[in-house]
Amino acid sequence: MNFQLTENQSMIAQMIRDFGAKEITPFRKEWDDHQTFPLPLFKKLGELGLMGVLIPSEYGGSGFGYLEYVTAILELAKLDPGIGLSMAAHNSLCSGHIMLFGSEEQKQKYLPKLASCEFLGAWGLTEPNTGSDAANMKTTATAEGDYFVLNGAKNFITHGVSGDVAVVIARTGEVGDKHGMTAFVVEKGTEGFRGGRKEDKLGMRTSETAELIFEDCRVHKSQILGEVGEGFIQSMKVLDGGRISIAALSLGIAEGAFEAALSYSKERQQFQKPISAYQGISFKLADMATKLEAAKLLTFKAADLKNRGEYVTLASAQAKYYASEIAVELANEAVQVYGGYGFTKDYPVEKYYRDVKLCTIGEGTSEIQKIVISRELLK
Repeated sequence: MNFQLTENQSMIAQMIRDFGAKEITPFRKEWDDHQTFPLPLFKKLGELGLMGVLIPSEYGGSGFGYLEYVTAILELAKLDPGIGLSMAAHNSLCSGHIMLFGSEEQKQKYLPKLASCEFLGAWGLTEPNTGSDAANMKTTATAEGDYFVLNGAKNFITHGVSGDVAVVIARTGEVGDKHGMTAFVVEKGTEGFRGGRKEDKLGMRTSETAELIFEDCRVHKSQILGEVGEGFIQSMKVLDGGRISIAALSLGIAEGAFEAALSYSKERQQFQKPISAYQGISFKLADMATKLEAAKLLTFKAADLKNRGEYVTLASAQAKYYASEIAVELANEAVQVYGGYGFTKDYPVEKYYRDVKLCTIGEGTSEIQKIVISRELLK
C-alpha cells in the first residue's frame, strides 16, 4: 500500500488551489447569500479538464482514474462544497452513466461536450414520493412507434434548470419491478421537457437543485442507454461510483473545517494562552484529526477498488456512510472551537456546517447505506 499522493494528484490539488484563490474564494459568500449557481465558473473548470476527469482522452476527457477524481472533489469542496457537489454530479452521474452504458455513437455524441462543459449534465432518478424507494417511481415512458413518451417529474435534481442534457430513468414496466425502468438521454430543448422549481436550500446553495418536468415528451428510441428495462440496475451501478463522490465531498468539507479550527485554535487567546493549549480544545482536535484520517483511508480504498475494476458496493457504501457522518461531526466541532464567531458568516465554518448535512442524505441516506452494508455482509 502506498499512501503518497501521485504526481497527478499533487498537480491537480495545486491547480485547484491556485484557481480557487482567484475564481472561487472571493465570490463564494456572495454566491451563497444569493443562492447563485455560477455557470461560467463550470465552463472554466471544463477548460481545466475537471468536468471530464474520468472521461477517456479519446472522448475529449482527462482520462484520469478515481484517485485523481477524489482529489479534485476534495480540493473543490474545501473551497466551496456546492461547487464540489455540482462537479461531482456532472462527472459521476450524468457523464458516468453515459460512459458506462452508452453506445459508441452516444459516447461520441455526448462525452466530448460533457468533458468540456459545453454541455452541463443532470441525472434524474429521485421523485417527490420515491426517494429511497426508487423502484416505485411514477414517471412513465410509453412506447409509441420509434419513440417513447415521457410523463412525470423528478425532484432534487442537480442542474435541473441549467443542465443541457439529462440522463433520466423512467418506468417502462410495472410499478415496483426493478426490471421495469429504462434510462434515456434527454437534451434541453426537447419538446415537453423543462426545468421546474428551484429549491431554496439550507446549504450547498452554490449548486443548483431543481425539478425536471416531462409533459408528453417524445424521446426517440436511439436515446435509450443500454436496453429497455435496464435503467434501475444501471442506476445502482452508477451510484456505487456516486457514493465515492459524496465520500470525497464529505472528506473535503471535513478537512476544510478541521484546518480552519486548527488554525483558529492557535490564534485565539483566552486567559493569556492560545485556546489550543487547553485540553478541552486540543482533545477535540485530536479526535477530529483521527476521524478525518479514518474517513480518508476508507474513501481512497474505495477509489482504489473502483480503479482496479473490483467489486466496490460494500467499500463505497462504507466510505460514504462514515465520511459523511464524521464530516457533520467535524463541522459541528469546528463551529464549537470558534465559539460565537463560528456562528457568524465572517468565518468559513458556518458554511461548512450548513453545507455538510446534505452529504448524509444525497445519493442514499446514511440509513440506506447501513442497509447496503448489512446486506453485503450477510450475503
